[in-house]
Amino acid sequence: MGRMSATPATHRPKRVLLAAPRGYCAGVDRAVIAVEKALEQYGAPVYVRHEIVHNKYVVQTLERKGAIFVDQATEVPPGNIVMFSAHGVAPTVHEEARQGRLATIDATCPLVTKVHKEAVRYAKEDFDILLIGHEGHEEVIGTSGEAPDHIQLVDGPEDVAKVEVRDPSRVVWLSQTTLSVDETMETVDALKNKFPQLVSPPSDDICYATQNRQTAIKELAGQAELVIVVGSRNSSNSIRMVEVAKQAGVPAAYLVDFASEIDEAWLEGVASVGLSSGASVPDVLVQEVLEWLAQRGYADVELVKTADEHLTFSLPKELRRDLRAEAAELVKE
Repeated sequence: MGRMSATPATHRPKRVLLAAPRGYCAGVDRAVIAVEKALEQYGAPVYVRHEIVHNKYVVQTLERKGAIFVDQATEVPPGNIVMFSAHGVAPTVHEEARQGRLATIDATCPLVTKVHKEAVRYAKEDFDILLIGHEGHEEVIGTSGEAPDHIQLVDGPEDVAKVEVRDPSRVVWLSQTTLSVDETMETVDALKNKFPQLVSPPSDDICYATQNRQTAIKELAGQAELVIVVGSRNSSNSIRMVEVAKQAGVPAAYLVDFASEIDEAWLEGVASVGLSSGASVPDVLVQEVLEWLAQRGYADVELVKTADEHLTFSLPKELRRDLRAEAAELVKE
Protein backbone atom coordinates (compact mmCIF):
# COMPACT_ATOMS: atom_id res chain seq x y z
CA MET A 1 0.00 0.00 0.00
CA GLY A 2 1.18 3.51 -0.84
CA ARG A 3 1.79 4.84 2.63
CA MET A 4 3.71 1.70 3.72
CA SER A 5 6.34 2.19 1.00
CA ALA A 6 9.84 3.29 1.98
CA THR A 7 10.28 4.93 -1.44
CA PRO A 8 10.09 8.74 -1.21
CA ALA A 9 6.87 10.18 -2.67
CA THR A 10 8.90 12.16 -5.23
CA HIS A 11 10.00 8.87 -6.82
CA ARG A 12 6.61 7.15 -6.71
CA PRO A 13 3.96 7.72 -9.37
CA LYS A 14 1.33 10.19 -8.25
CA ARG A 15 -2.26 9.03 -8.48
CA VAL A 16 -5.80 9.82 -7.37
CA LEU A 17 -8.02 7.06 -6.02
CA LEU A 18 -11.55 8.19 -6.89
CA ALA A 19 -14.37 6.66 -4.87
CA ALA A 20 -17.48 5.17 -6.44
CA PRO A 21 -20.15 5.67 -5.39
CA ARG A 22 -19.84 9.27 -4.27
CA GLY A 23 -21.86 12.48 -4.47
CA TYR A 24 -25.60 12.85 -4.95
CA CYS A 25 -27.86 10.24 -3.41
CA ALA A 26 -31.39 9.64 -4.69
CA GLY A 27 -33.00 11.79 -1.99
CA VAL A 28 -30.75 14.80 -2.67
CA ASP A 29 -31.18 14.46 -6.43
CA ARG A 30 -34.96 14.43 -5.97
CA ALA A 31 -34.94 17.48 -3.69
CA VAL A 32 -32.71 19.62 -5.92
CA ILE A 33 -34.68 18.74 -9.05
CA ALA A 34 -37.91 19.53 -7.13
CA VAL A 35 -36.73 23.11 -6.50
CA GLU A 36 -35.67 23.53 -10.14
CA LYS A 37 -38.99 22.12 -11.41
CA ALA A 38 -40.99 24.34 -9.04
CA LEU A 39 -39.15 27.42 -10.33
CA GLU A 40 -39.78 26.34 -13.94
CA GLN A 41 -43.46 25.62 -13.38
CA TYR A 42 -44.47 28.39 -11.01
CA GLY A 43 -41.79 31.03 -11.51
CA ALA A 44 -39.82 32.80 -8.80
CA PRO A 45 -39.96 33.14 -5.96
CA VAL A 46 -40.26 29.67 -4.50
CA TYR A 47 -39.46 29.70 -0.79
CA VAL A 48 -37.52 26.85 0.80
CA ARG A 49 -37.54 26.27 4.56
CA HIS A 50 -33.91 25.76 5.58
CA GLU A 51 -31.27 24.66 3.07
CA ILE A 52 -32.83 22.18 0.63
CA VAL A 53 -29.70 20.05 1.15
CA HIS A 54 -26.57 20.78 3.17
CA ASN A 55 -24.32 22.06 0.41
CA LYS A 56 -23.15 25.65 -0.03
CA TYR A 57 -22.74 25.45 -3.83
CA VAL A 58 -26.20 23.93 -4.39
CA VAL A 59 -27.90 26.55 -2.23
CA GLN A 60 -26.09 29.43 -3.95
CA THR A 61 -26.93 28.03 -7.40
CA LEU A 62 -30.64 27.71 -6.57
CA GLU A 63 -30.70 31.21 -5.06
CA ARG A 64 -29.47 32.60 -8.37
CA LYS A 65 -32.39 30.83 -10.08
CA GLY A 66 -34.93 32.44 -7.75
CA ALA A 67 -35.21 30.22 -4.69
CA ILE A 68 -35.43 32.05 -1.36
CA PHE A 69 -34.21 30.16 1.69
CA VAL A 70 -35.81 31.00 5.03
CA ASP A 71 -35.31 29.74 8.57
CA GLN A 72 -39.03 29.26 9.28
CA ALA A 73 -42.24 28.93 7.27
CA THR A 74 -43.64 31.84 9.30
CA GLU A 75 -41.25 34.15 7.38
CA VAL A 76 -42.98 33.42 4.06
CA PRO A 77 -45.65 35.94 2.97
CA PRO A 78 -49.19 34.44 2.68
CA GLY A 79 -50.20 33.17 -0.76
CA ASN A 80 -46.76 31.85 -1.65
CA ILE A 81 -45.21 28.42 -2.18
CA VAL A 82 -42.87 26.93 0.42
CA MET A 83 -40.86 23.74 0.03
CA PHE A 84 -39.67 21.57 2.92
CA SER A 85 -36.09 20.32 2.70
CA ALA A 86 -34.83 16.77 2.20
CA HIS A 87 -34.16 16.50 5.95
CA GLY A 88 -37.86 16.46 6.86
CA VAL A 89 -39.92 18.60 9.23
CA ALA A 90 -42.10 18.08 12.28
CA PRO A 91 -45.93 18.10 12.00
CA THR A 92 -45.93 21.53 13.69
CA VAL A 93 -44.16 22.98 10.63
CA HIS A 94 -46.89 21.67 8.30
CA GLU A 95 -49.40 23.35 10.62
CA GLU A 96 -47.47 26.63 10.53
CA ALA A 97 -47.63 26.56 6.74
CA ARG A 98 -51.41 25.97 6.82
CA GLN A 99 -51.88 28.80 9.29
CA GLY A 100 -49.69 31.02 7.10
CA ARG A 101 -51.87 30.23 4.04
CA LEU A 102 -49.02 28.73 2.08
CA ALA A 103 -49.05 26.08 -0.63
CA THR A 104 -46.46 23.43 0.27
CA ILE A 105 -44.14 21.01 -1.49
CA ASP A 106 -42.67 18.29 0.69
CA ALA A 107 -39.22 17.31 -0.60
CA THR A 108 -38.41 15.14 2.44
CA CYS A 109 -36.23 12.19 1.43
CA PRO A 110 -38.40 9.04 1.39
CA LEU A 111 -35.83 7.30 3.60
CA VAL A 112 -36.28 10.02 6.22
CA THR A 113 -40.06 9.72 5.84
CA LYS A 114 -39.66 6.01 6.64
CA VAL A 115 -38.08 6.90 9.98
CA HIS A 116 -40.88 9.40 10.69
CA LYS A 117 -43.48 6.71 10.08
CA GLU A 118 -41.62 4.29 12.34
CA ALA A 119 -41.63 6.92 15.10
CA VAL A 120 -45.38 7.45 14.73
CA ARG A 121 -46.09 3.70 14.76
CA TYR A 122 -43.98 2.93 17.82
CA ALA A 123 -45.42 5.94 19.67
CA LYS A 124 -48.95 4.64 19.00
CA GLU A 125 -47.84 1.31 20.48
CA ASP A 126 -46.58 3.29 23.52
CA PHE A 127 -42.90 2.40 23.15
CA ASP A 128 -40.12 4.58 24.49
CA ILE A 129 -38.19 5.55 21.35
CA LEU A 130 -34.43 6.08 21.61
CA LEU A 131 -33.41 8.20 18.63
CA ILE A 132 -29.71 7.93 17.87
CA GLY A 133 -28.54 11.16 16.29
CA HIS A 134 -26.88 14.54 16.70
CA GLU A 135 -28.58 17.18 18.79
CA GLY A 136 -29.78 20.15 16.76
CA HIS A 137 -29.59 18.43 13.37
CA GLU A 138 -32.64 19.26 11.23
CA GLU A 139 -33.46 15.61 10.63
CA VAL A 140 -33.42 14.84 14.35
CA ILE A 141 -35.66 17.83 15.09
CA GLY A 142 -38.14 16.70 12.42
CA THR A 143 -38.25 13.07 13.57
CA SER A 144 -38.52 14.04 17.25
CA GLY A 145 -41.46 16.27 16.40
CA GLU A 146 -43.47 13.27 15.22
CA ALA A 147 -43.71 11.89 18.78
CA PRO A 148 -42.12 14.34 21.23
CA ASP A 149 -43.60 12.62 24.30
CA HIS A 150 -42.08 9.26 23.37
CA ILE A 151 -38.69 10.16 21.87
CA GLN A 152 -35.44 10.85 23.64
CA LEU A 153 -32.18 11.60 21.84
CA VAL A 154 -29.10 9.43 22.30
CA ASP A 155 -26.10 11.33 20.91
CA GLY A 156 -23.48 8.57 20.84
CA PRO A 157 -22.40 5.74 23.17
CA GLU A 158 -21.45 8.16 25.95
CA ASP A 159 -25.12 9.22 26.24
CA VAL A 160 -26.37 5.72 27.05
CA ALA A 161 -25.64 5.88 30.81
CA LYS A 162 -28.19 8.66 31.37
CA VAL A 163 -31.02 7.06 29.37
CA GLU A 164 -34.07 6.17 31.42
CA VAL A 165 -37.24 4.46 30.16
CA ARG A 166 -40.66 3.66 31.62
CA ASP A 167 -40.68 -0.02 30.70
CA PRO A 168 -37.46 -1.81 29.61
CA SER A 169 -39.56 -4.36 27.72
CA ARG A 170 -41.06 -1.67 25.45
CA VAL A 171 -38.06 0.20 24.06
CA VAL A 172 -37.06 0.66 20.41
CA TRP A 173 -34.14 2.43 18.76
CA LEU A 174 -34.30 4.52 15.58
CA SER A 175 -31.56 6.63 14.03
CA GLN A 176 -30.74 9.67 11.97
CA THR A 177 -30.07 8.49 8.40
CA THR A 178 -26.65 10.13 7.96
CA LEU A 179 -24.63 8.76 10.88
CA SER A 180 -21.44 6.73 11.02
CA VAL A 181 -22.52 3.10 10.70
CA ASP A 182 -19.80 1.88 13.08
CA GLU A 183 -20.49 4.48 15.76
CA THR A 184 -24.25 3.88 15.53
CA MET A 185 -23.82 0.14 16.06
CA GLU A 186 -21.51 0.90 19.00
CA THR A 187 -24.34 2.97 20.49
CA VAL A 188 -26.87 0.22 19.76
CA ASP A 189 -24.65 -2.37 21.45
CA ALA A 190 -24.39 -0.17 24.54
CA LEU A 191 -28.17 0.29 24.58
CA LYS A 192 -28.72 -3.46 24.25
CA ASN A 193 -26.42 -4.06 27.20
CA LYS A 194 -28.55 -1.71 29.25
CA PHE A 195 -31.90 -2.80 27.77
CA PRO A 196 -31.64 -6.46 26.65
CA GLN A 197 -35.19 -6.40 25.22
CA LEU A 198 -34.43 -3.39 23.00
CA VAL A 199 -36.33 -3.62 19.70
CA SER A 200 -34.61 -2.77 16.41
CA PRO A 201 -36.39 -1.02 13.53
CA PRO A 202 -37.71 -3.32 10.73
CA SER A 203 -34.79 -2.26 8.53
CA ASP A 204 -31.65 -0.21 9.07
CA ASP A 205 -32.40 3.53 9.33
CA ILE A 206 -28.98 4.66 8.10
CA CYS A 207 -29.51 5.28 4.41
CA TYR A 208 -27.94 3.16 1.69
CA ALA A 209 -25.95 6.11 0.30
CA THR A 210 -24.41 6.97 3.67
CA GLN A 211 -23.36 3.35 4.16
CA ASN A 212 -22.01 3.00 0.62
CA ARG A 213 -19.95 6.19 0.84
CA GLN A 214 -18.47 5.13 4.17
CA THR A 215 -17.56 1.70 2.77
CA ALA A 216 -15.83 3.34 -0.21
CA ILE A 217 -13.94 5.73 2.09
CA LYS A 218 -12.64 2.79 4.15
CA GLU A 219 -11.35 1.22 0.94
CA LEU A 220 -9.63 4.47 -0.07
CA ALA A 221 -8.17 4.93 3.40
CA GLY A 222 -6.45 1.56 3.11
CA GLN A 223 -4.58 2.65 -0.02
CA ALA A 224 -4.16 6.44 0.19
CA GLU A 225 -1.88 8.68 2.25
CA LEU A 226 -4.32 11.58 2.11
CA VAL A 227 -8.11 11.60 1.75
CA ILE A 228 -10.06 14.64 0.55
CA VAL A 229 -13.85 14.67 0.98
CA VAL A 230 -15.78 17.33 -0.91
CA GLY A 231 -18.69 18.54 1.19
CA SER A 232 -19.99 21.34 3.39
CA ARG A 233 -19.28 21.67 7.08
CA ASN A 234 -22.96 21.43 8.01
CA SER A 235 -23.33 18.16 6.09
CA SER A 236 -23.53 15.33 8.63
CA ASN A 237 -22.76 12.56 6.15
CA SER A 238 -19.73 14.44 4.75
CA ILE A 239 -18.29 15.03 8.23
CA ARG A 240 -18.80 11.34 9.04
CA MET A 241 -16.84 10.36 5.91
CA VAL A 242 -13.79 12.29 7.12
CA GLU A 243 -14.10 10.66 10.54
CA VAL A 244 -14.44 7.20 8.99
CA ALA A 245 -11.31 7.78 6.87
CA LYS A 246 -9.29 8.74 9.94
CA GLN A 247 -10.62 5.78 11.93
CA ALA A 248 -9.63 3.51 9.04
CA GLY A 249 -6.04 4.64 9.44
CA VAL A 250 -5.35 7.21 6.72
CA PRO A 251 -2.66 9.65 7.94
CA ALA A 252 -4.67 12.75 6.97
CA ALA A 253 -8.23 13.50 5.85
CA TYR A 254 -9.86 16.86 5.11
CA LEU A 255 -13.27 18.27 4.22
CA VAL A 256 -13.44 21.01 1.58
CA ASP A 257 -16.30 22.79 -0.18
CA PHE A 258 -14.20 23.76 -3.20
CA ALA A 259 -10.83 22.94 -4.78
CA SER A 260 -9.61 26.41 -3.80
CA GLU A 261 -9.75 25.35 -0.12
CA ILE A 262 -7.12 22.62 -0.56
CA ASP A 263 -3.78 23.46 1.03
CA GLU A 264 -0.86 22.45 -1.18
CA ALA A 265 1.08 21.60 1.99
CA TRP A 266 -1.25 18.60 2.43
CA LEU A 267 0.39 17.02 -0.65
CA GLU A 268 3.95 17.07 0.68
CA GLY A 269 5.33 13.53 0.61
CA VAL A 270 2.03 12.16 -0.69
CA ALA A 271 1.86 9.91 -3.75
CA SER A 272 -1.72 8.58 -3.42
CA VAL A 273 -4.68 10.89 -2.83
CA GLY A 274 -8.12 9.44 -2.08
CA LEU A 275 -11.05 11.55 -3.25
CA SER A 276 -14.77 11.29 -2.54
CA SER A 277 -17.77 13.53 -1.88
CA GLY A 278 -20.78 13.67 0.41
CA ALA A 279 -24.30 12.72 -0.61
CA SER A 280 -25.35 16.34 -1.23
CA VAL A 281 -22.41 17.26 -3.50
CA PRO A 282 -22.77 17.74 -7.28
CA ASP A 283 -20.01 16.05 -9.26
CA VAL A 284 -18.90 19.33 -10.87
CA LEU A 285 -17.14 20.12 -7.57
CA VAL A 286 -15.30 16.78 -7.62
CA GLN A 287 -14.21 17.40 -11.22
CA GLU A 288 -12.76 20.76 -10.16
CA VAL A 289 -10.71 19.00 -7.47
CA LEU A 290 -9.50 16.45 -10.03
CA GLU A 291 -8.39 19.30 -12.32
CA TRP A 292 -6.63 21.03 -9.39
CA LEU A 293 -4.80 17.81 -8.52
CA ALA A 294 -3.90 17.10 -12.17
CA GLN A 295 -2.23 20.50 -12.40
CA ARG A 296 0.00 19.38 -9.53
CA GLY A 297 1.03 16.08 -11.07
CA TYR A 298 -1.83 13.83 -9.96
CA ALA A 299 -3.21 13.15 -13.42
CA ASP A 300 -3.51 9.37 -13.05
CA VAL A 301 -7.03 8.65 -11.76
CA GLU A 302 -8.00 5.17 -10.61
CA LEU A 303 -11.64 4.39 -9.84
CA VAL A 304 -12.20 2.50 -6.58
CA LYS A 305 -15.68 1.02 -6.89
CA THR A 306 -17.34 -0.69 -3.93
CA ALA A 307 -21.04 -0.63 -4.91
CA ASP A 308 -23.52 0.12 -7.69
CA GLU A 309 -26.38 2.52 -7.02
CA HIS A 310 -29.52 2.54 -9.13
CA LEU A 311 -32.17 3.83 -6.71
CA THR A 312 -34.29 6.77 -7.84
CA PHE A 313 -37.29 8.47 -6.24
CA SER A 314 -40.25 10.06 -8.01
CA LEU A 315 -40.66 13.82 -7.59
CA PRO A 316 -43.02 15.21 -4.93
CA LYS A 317 -46.63 14.72 -6.03
CA GLU A 318 -47.45 18.37 -5.30
CA LEU A 319 -45.53 19.37 -8.45
CA ARG A 320 -48.38 17.89 -10.49
CA ARG A 321 -50.78 20.57 -9.18
CA ASP A 322 -51.27 24.28 -9.88
CA LEU A 323 -49.82 25.50 -6.61
CA ARG A 324 -49.91 29.19 -7.56
CA ALA A 325 -53.68 28.93 -7.95
CA GLU A 326 -53.98 26.98 -4.71
CA ALA A 327 -51.91 29.58 -2.86
CA ALA A 328 -54.09 32.39 -4.23
CA GLU A 329 -57.22 30.57 -3.03
CA LEU A 330 -55.76 30.12 0.43
CA VAL A 331 -55.34 33.89 0.79
CA LYS A 332 -59.03 34.42 -0.09
CA GLU A 333 -60.24 32.09 2.65
